[in-house]
Amino acid sequence: MRSSYATYPSLRDRSVLITGGATGIGAAFVEHFTRQGAWVAFLDVDETGARALLEKLENVPHAPAFFRCDVTDLDALRRAIEAARERIGPIAVLINNAANDARHTLADVDATAFEQNVAVNLRHQIFATQAVIPDMRGLGGGSIICLGSGGWMRKNPDYPLYAMAKAAISGFVNGMARKLGRQNIRINCLVPGWVITEKQRALWLDAEGEAEIKRVQCMPGYLMAEDLARAALFLAADDSRMCTGQDFIVDGGWV
Repeated sequence: MRSSYATYPSLRDRSVLITGGATGIGAAFVEHFTRQGAWVAFLDVDETGARALLEKLENVPHAPAFFRCDVTDLDALRRAIEAARERIGPIAVLINNAANDARHTLADVDATAFEQNVAVNLRHQIFATQAVIPDMRGLGGGSIICLGSGGWMRKNPDYPLYAMAKAAISGFVNGMARKLGRQNIRINCLVPGWVITEKQRALWLDAEGEAEIKRVQCMPGYLMAEDLARAALFLAADDSRMCTGQDFIVDGGWV
């Protein structure tokens, strides 16, 4: 079946900031928003991945801007957001995407590992949101998209701290929606299922995983980063103007 996908006029020339945008789901966000004609800035520590993505996106209305940033360093995050603002203007859309689903057991967790996990999977989402709210207030509104995970909803056993952090993101979204909504700022949680990125193929997708996808997922085939990007386009565009405080699950019917 041939597919054709939506174009969102409201996204043209809109300023979009994406964390963790060099590879995987984040790179799909960068590409899809850029091809919609948005002004895009993205943050990441992966300079090699960022360069490859920028080379891929040469023929677009506005070339995206890359800023190297470790989002677990809050001072660096603040500086990177300021630099992005200078390049693309006040931030109208924030996509809190950066995360690391490294496998671990509770027995292996010490205080340092706990703090590191929270820093990479949760804390930066709160402080990036805090940093862009004045921009959105000045613009008369905006959209914040926080990346959650279906993993904790399915009770996956192999990353308890990651599951904890991702569950907390839904709580943060619910806790902010009413006050932000009064300022015409929407905040939602975009919840992926098992997205088959290059990293997932290399580290986790084995014969057992293939069988699980076929058995559990309602829709056939792989869930891809592009599927999440198209949902993010909708949540960032004016078309979703009355959508806030929600978990938008894109998982092929797994949960």
